[in-house]
Amino acid sequence: MRKGSGAVGVRDVAVAAGVSAMTVSRALRGIDGVSEATRQRIASLAAEMGYVPDGTARALAVGETRLIGISVPNLFNDVFADILGGMRRALHLAGHPSIIDTTDYDPSRELDWVERMTVWRPAALVLTGCDHDPGLAPILTRARLPVAEVWDVRTDPIDFCVGVDHLAAGETLGRHALSLGYRAPAFVGPRPGRDRRADQRAEGIAMAFAGIAPLARIVAEEDSAFVAGHRGMAQVLSGEKRDAVFFHNDNTAFGGLMAAEAAGLDVPGDIGVVGFNRLDLTRVLSRPLTTLETPRRQIGQMAAAHLLARLNGVTPPRVTRLECRLIEGGTLRRVAP
Repeated sequence: MRKGSGAVGVRDVAVAAGVSAMTVSRALRGIDGVSEATRQRIASLAAEMGYVPDGTARALAVGETRLIGISVPNLFNDVFADILGGMRRALHLAGHPSIIDTTDYDPSRELDWVERMTVWRPAALVLTGCDHDPGLAPILTRARLPVAEVWDVRTDPIDFCVGVDHLAAGETLGRHALSLGYRAPAFVGPRPGRDRRADQRAEGIAMAFAGIAPLARIVAEEDSAFVAGHRGMAQVLSGEKRDAVFFHNDNTAFGGLMAAEAAGLDVPGDIGVVGFNRLDLTRVLSRPLTTLETPRRQIGQMAAAHLLARLNGVTPPRVTRLECRLIEGGTLRRVAP
């Protein structure tokens, strides 16, 4: 037996049994060519020595694994945590372990991860969003893997997608504010091009106000969404007067609410605030946030179900678009004409 803290390997069992490593491998994998007596002796020694088979190595040897690779922008955003939570239980129960990586919204990092991941021959991949590096398509074509794109939808997914229509979501929020009488909107979020979903929502809001008022776009990027929202609202308040501020998610909206309070403003009396996602935070605010509830956990559950169906030879719908729900909250009001 190997001394020290290292794990017992095939070669250790082979030395103890007085046979080759290949014989041990064949015996433990149940391959013909090893007598039953030798097979039992090797199995008994392996158990006694505490040998644990390397499932990944074995799977690679036969050209397949049960691994599911999952790529998300980050792990501290509640949105992606909820989507992951919806997926991982079903995948785990089906015997598919998952490997998770983060991209920080960088398509080149996602491309690099996919290149490295395909070497491991995973059963399938899950990608966040539908905007990818152009170099991704040929890699996935060669790999011939099932691919789920989540959180966003498009008409021509790589394989299949499950998510929400972010353009329509932005337009819903914009039309709601417009119906209440708001006429000077601003959008606080990341710089254009960093997060395609945020860009789509901003575009949807601008569409709702088209011909009535231009949408001011304020860039606010910080490690903390709360700080980004606070600074974004401060920028709004220092410029041309705006009556409704749309934040790209609820956490930045919370920061915006704190900035408005610090400036002595009443929400919604002096200025309206709108979020996106309906995160848990919004449920405990003294004044409920006006926002749009997204079906994040359901997206994860449905993506997992479609992946498992795909792995069992059943073709899932190419596009699954789930609906969002408007939460009117208390951070907008009816504005007098």
